Amino acid sequence: MDKMEFSMVFFAMLVMCSTSNAQRVASPPTFSPTPAPAPAPEYVNLTDLLTVAGPFHTFLSYLQSTKVLDTFQSQANNTDEGITIFVPKDDAFKSQKKPSLSNLKQDQLKQLILYHALPHYYSLADFKNLSQGGPVITFAAGDYTLNFTDDSGTIHLNSGWTRTKVSSSVHSTHPVAVYQVDKILLPESIFGTDIPPVPAPAPAPDVTPTADSPSKASDTTGSSPNSSTPSSSQRIINWGVWTQLALAVSGWLVVLFL
Repeated sequence: MDKMEFSMVFFAMLVMCSTSNAQRVASPPTFSPTPAPAPAPEYVNLTDLLTVAGPFHTFLSYLQSTKVLDTFQSQANNTDEGITIFVPKDDAFKSQKKPSLSNLKQDQLKQLILYHALPHYYSLADFKNLSQGGPVITFAAGDYTLNFTDDSGTIHLNSGWTRTKVSSSVHSTHPVAVYQVDKILLPESIFGTDIPPVPAPAPAPDVTPTADSPSKASDTTGSSPNSSTPSSSQRIINWGVWTQLALAVSGWLVVLFL
């Protein structure tokens, strides 16, 4: 191979390498698709919810007067934990006599309202496991705890002073759960541990079959004595009638034979 042929072969190889490198450089980079972000949870307005959902006007007024509403609203929409609220009906506040809420100071009243919420979202199904873990700390924190029991799907709450149950689910979509309860939750941290004993339920009436009276027994077995045996006055009247008849017959016989 002379110099000229060698130069041509070398030039051809150089062109091929340049073309291959150009193709590699020119190919655009590939990227994997970015997953779409999860939709943000719907904003829940607790004021609108409690106003429309049921007879919760008294509890809502306490939420507003103690500024606890702002705390619950922030927890519901600005955290990943969510919130669970137990809302007493208006009738629960009307029937609450002893202990009275009117004697509470403002900070105690605020703690009482905070006591009606848990700083986490719990569905009804979650309470089965929650009931097995002992006392649960409420939004009031510290010693403000609640005990839960799950009785075949019925959720019971015990604060020491209050024993009640979840009577209905008002709203249960993450991150907000609102459950109706029939009584105000009274914490021992405010009202003390000197809890009056729960009155025993009234015994059921002892219903026993009553024995039949003699008059009823006689009515069912036969006729009454008055209907079967004549009285003494009736016997006297009967004898008088028969005597008069006998005298009349004997008088007619005497007349016939004379």
